[in-house]
Amino acid sequence: MKSHQKGFTLVEIAIVLVIIGLLLGGVLKGQELINSAKVKNFANDFRTIPLFIYGYQDKYKALPGDDAAAATHVTGATTATTPASSQGNGVINGAWNSPTATDESYLFWQHVRLAGFAPGPTTTGVADYIPKNADGGIIGITSGSATPITGLRGTYVVCSQGILGRFAKQLDTTMDDGNTATGSMMTMANQAANQTTAQAAVPNTGTTGTLIDDAQSYTVCMGF
Repeated sequence: MKSHQKGFTLVEIAIVLVIIGLLLGGVLKGQELINSAKVKNFANDFRTIPLFIYGYQDKYKALPGDDAAAATHVTGATTATTPASSQGNGVINGAWNSPTATDESYLFWQHVRLAGFAPGPTTTGVADYIPKNADGGIIGITSGSATPITGLRGTYVVCSQGILGRFAKQLDTTMDDGNTATGSMMTMANQAANQTTAQAAVPNTGTTGTLIDDAQSYTVCMGF
């Protein structure tokens, strides 16, 4: 007795291929939406921090972190003691990624949170005291005079660490000139300590310098 095997027709194969294509398209579109939302979150970090400064300054006539009367202005606040004798000079001193609990740049977060301008813990030293971006990298602020990237100008500089190269490019296109080596937003290699030498990376736009690797993490800084 002969066994008859029936294969798929061309129409059936075509339908399967169409379904697979639709599924792949949906997955890619979903990933694109996720990436877009992540870049928006990064951008929002840079946009909201100036509001914290201006709100605090308007209310207390002082800068958060630099406020020499922080303990008087805000209940529970700690007044910075380092750098020594620099409090109240109109400059947020200290490295953007400072781990020193007496630095102005470190206490900036406590001041704006206790004043009601930003969410987050107000106890220094706890694990989540330093805010993090959508990829888990730390966020910080410093004075423009202590800019971590040579050529980046501004009264204040905000930095966000651990951002993938492809997101750094999108972020710069969204908020600045699209070139991560120029303008008010620049990108540099991730760092363990504040650096004063330029390590800005650039996208493939003909600008000389180190090209951004989409799969590598970087620190993005913006002056304002």
